[in-house]
Amino acid sequence: MRVVVQRSKEASVTVEGKVTGKIEHGLVLLVGVTHEDGEEDARYIADKIANLRIFEDEEGKMNHSLLDQKGQVLSVSQFTLYGDTKKGRRPNFMKAAKPDLAEPIYEKFNEFLVEKEIVVEKGMFGAMMEVSLTNDGPVTLIVESK
Repeated sequence: MRVVVQRSKEASVTVEGKVTGKIEHGLVLLVGVTHEDGEEDARYIADKIANLRIFEDEEGKMNHSLLDQKGQVLSVSQFTLYGDTKKGRRPNFMKAAKPDLAEPIYEKFNEFLVEKEIVVEKGMFGAMMEVSLTNDGPVTLIVESK
């Protein structure tokens, strides 16, 4: 799995003019799944992200996690994270898992976050989405399972 993590002051995702997910404070997660990924990858990434110390303490140092901050998550499936641009001008998405494999792993990932009592809002898997956010910092990281 590959997840782009963006610390956010506010964020939302819209599908066909309807807001499907909205958060006030926390993380926007763009989530990509590849062929070899399974539940263990989803659990590892969920645990890593929930405990990443990327929120500032009273002294301005990144010492607090999403769990410490009681932050929320806006989770958006993003197969394009596995786009290969090495050859030609059009990305090759062969490393991205097909929807029948990717969607259950994506959903399991979100379930693992919810088990940690994190509020998770989502986009709509496989849909064209408009994601809007105010990146806080900006703080943007890439977390991978393998």
